[in-house]
Amino acid sequence: MSRDTIQLTIPDLSRFAKALRAELETPPSHLEALGLLARAAGYRNYQHLRAAHEPAPLADQKRVARALAHFDGQGQLIRWPGKTQIQALCFWAIWAQIPARESFSERQISTRIDACCLFKDAAQIRRSMIENRLLTRTRDGAVYSRLEQAPSPEGKSLIAQLNGRK
Repeated sequence: MSRDTIQLTIPDLSRFAKALRAELETPPSHLEALGLLARAAGYRNYQHLRAAHEPAPLADQKRVARALAHFDGQGQLIRWPGKTQIQALCFWAIWAQIPARESFSERQISTRIDACCLFKDAAQIRRSMIENRLLTRTRDGAVYSRLEQAPSPEGKSLIAQLNGRK
């Protein structure tokens, strides 16, 4: 006899656990029931289940719009933002243009940064990106590389919108 796969969507796991506990003669505690259900679904525990299903944080579109105002139609940075928060957001757009897992000399990284900006101040941007932990360099400053990390929700949104302009 073959098994049929039956998909079960539970909108409220807590309510489901309470209803299931009410049907058992010696019910586990509510937290134990949630843990049992999570493990039956293939998760380590209830916290693992919750983490896997938490919604992604939403980007602050107001901040993204403020950062976008500093870029032209081709996605190049026109002017240096005055606010530190907007500067940090603009760094993500430059960070996305630097290839991952590659090493660059100071001149090479400056050339890549200048390609992203209409004003030519690669030194300031390079230093600021190092301070914001988006770039790393050797002690003597000879080798630069991009630090791999997930952009903030605003950074992801900005990168996506700028890629749409190209």
